[in-house]
Amino acid sequence: MKQSLTTRLLVAVMALLTISCSNDKVQAQTSSDMKINITIGDQTRTATLVSNSSTEALVAALQEAPIAYEAHDYGNFEKVGDLGRSFPQNNTSITTEPGDLILYQGNNLCIYYDTNSWNFTRLGRIDNATQSDIKQFVRAGQGNVTVTLSIADAAGIKSASAEKKNGKTYAMNGIELKQEPTKGVYIKDGKKIIK
Repeated sequence: MKQSLTTRLLVAVMALLTISCSNDKVQAQTSSDMKINITIGDQTRTATLVSNSSTEALVAALQEAPIAYEAHDYGNFEKVGDLGRSFPQNNTSITTEPGDLILYQGNNLCIYYDTNSWNFTRLGRIDNATQSDIKQFVRAGQGNVTVTLSIADAAGIKSASAEKKNGKTYAMNGIELKQEPTKGVYIKDGKKIIK
């Protein structure tokens, strides 16, 4: 009887931990408040990033400098180009939608203007745009374009204060960074740092 009760308690605790972990996993796949700008020609759109190690690495790179790359049409459903560097992959089976930002093979950024299913890393989604808007923005079917990614100058943090130092570093939108950037604007111990 005693062993049976212990076993039941152990199973109940494990079940609760599993539910907790799956809730964390779902939350990690939902969007963060981090925004980036995507510029093609004279048009700029914002995109909201999901929260994963790929977007953390992308944001860290963008805090050093904007990333520009050449993108071409592929498969009549995306503009894709080599970012010139590799980022961590968080691949899962995904069916894309117009406006999705996808990391492919760790170094290619795809902006989808139609659907496709494959094993990808989701980075985010262009905000408030229809399929027609996306096709026009990326110049679907019209040849190569230069795409520039940068940190969005949203209504981010203008000033900061901290009652005690915690040694943590944050992007200007309040997202905690794993390491201190070598360039850019960020918050450390409640102080705005510009490098």
